[in-house]
Amino acid sequence: MSHNTFGHLFRVITWGESHGTAIGCVVDGCPPLIPLTEADLQGWLEKRKPGQSKYTTQRHEPDEVHILSGVMVDEDGVQKTTGTPISLEIRNVDQRSKDYSEIKSRFRPGHADYTYDAKYGIRDYRGGGRSSARETAACVAAGGVARKVVPDIRIRGALVQMGPLKVDCTRWDWAEIDNNPFFCPDPVAAKEWADYLDDIRKLGSSVGAVVEVVAENVPVGLGAPLYGKLDADLAAAMMSINAVKGVEIGNGFEVATLRGEENADEMRIGQGNTPIFLSNNAGGILGGISSGEPVVVRFAVKPTSSILTPRHSITRTGEEVDVVTKGRHDPCVGIRAVPVGEAMMACVLADHFLRNRAQVG
Repeated sequence: MSHNTFGHLFRVITWGESHGTAIGCVVDGCPPLIPLTEADLQGWLEKRKPGQSKYTTQRHEPDEVHILSGVMVDEDGVQKTTGTPISLEIRNVDQRSKDYSEIKSRFRPGHADYTYDAKYGIRDYRGGGRSSARETAACVAAGGVARKVVPDIRIRGALVQMGPLKVDCTRWDWAEIDNNPFFCPDPVAAKEWADYLDDIRKLGSSVGAVVEVVAENVPVGLGAPLYGKLDADLAAAMMSINAVKGVEIGNGFEVATLRGEENADEMRIGQGNTPIFLSNNAGGILGGISSGEPVVVRFAVKPTSSILTPRHSITRTGEEVDVVTKGRHDPCVGIRAVPVGEAMMACVLADHFLRNRAQVG
């Protein structure tokens, strides 16, 4: 199976399966002499790991990351990158493969079961193997390395919609995302979501969501105007996250409803003869190149396909059946997609930062 790698100069290849011994990644292209320890990565994995509330899967994985290569301790006792490939490992400890025995030969509707089997002629029914969202833990670890490459860029994500329920942006408070289990910046919406998701969870069903990721202090000039557009790479990165079905930059699809004078981000001259944008409808990217404004990306996450409601499907041998998926699953997988979106943003920005450094005098 090919296509397990993304990035150009900052490259990440992920490996492992949901119910295998371990998952992990190899980060290639990280510059040398950057201080890096497992503690630098673990905090990001803590945000994503399962079993932290009743609103996520009850699979209990510590998600402890181990650095296997690419670092050494200098004469001052500081562990730093060597510029060689950094291999990261996360052990799987709480697999329950027996939960999937009833769907061994059945395709879950809305899942990658059928297409994976049709393409490769093989399928790991125990949680989906490589098509499982478990793979995103490795991406979060890689994102931790990427953040060390671009330490001046601040990357934050939030859940802004659950099902039909949206946050009120007038109540947006970044500090609130640590006060609820949804990464929600609106305290009122967070309380509404708790009741809403409780009902869905008790029914054994699931619901979709929208995640917003914002990167601040992004330098001007990242990206290229044609085939290396920053927004194109961001869109590809976000679409690579399991269950993501749509991505928008800045105003996104709303621009179709606007007139030119409404959508244009007007400019003035500020202190130091630097430009000031009076709005950020473009989401920090103009013509594929960062403008210096915050880079804003949103992506839509579909409802989890593994639900208790019987759904029509077929078997590998062509029989028509009804499928019920038991086991431990997220009633709203969009919740844990927030730190994943942050990580993918970090990886893309680190990659473009290094690419840009190679092109300027």
